[in-house]
Amino acid sequence: MDMTSCVNMDPNILLGIVNDKLRHECGNLQSLAALMDVDEDRLEDKLAGIGFHYDVGQNQFSPDLE
Repeated sequence: MDMTSCVNMDPNILLGIVNDKLRHECGNLQSLAALMDVDEDRLEDKLAGIGFHYDVGQNQFSPDLE
């Protein structure tokens, strides 16, 4: 899969891919963005659109609290 185009996919699918990569391959959001060759802010904005934010302590995108 070409990771540079993944930010154009369905955000729910992107969430699963991103959290899997954070869990198994990347120690933080910066390394994930470098691996995927995407801008961190763009990735965060895309997932914020479905109610998720990056949780540094858990190194994953977690649902926003209501």
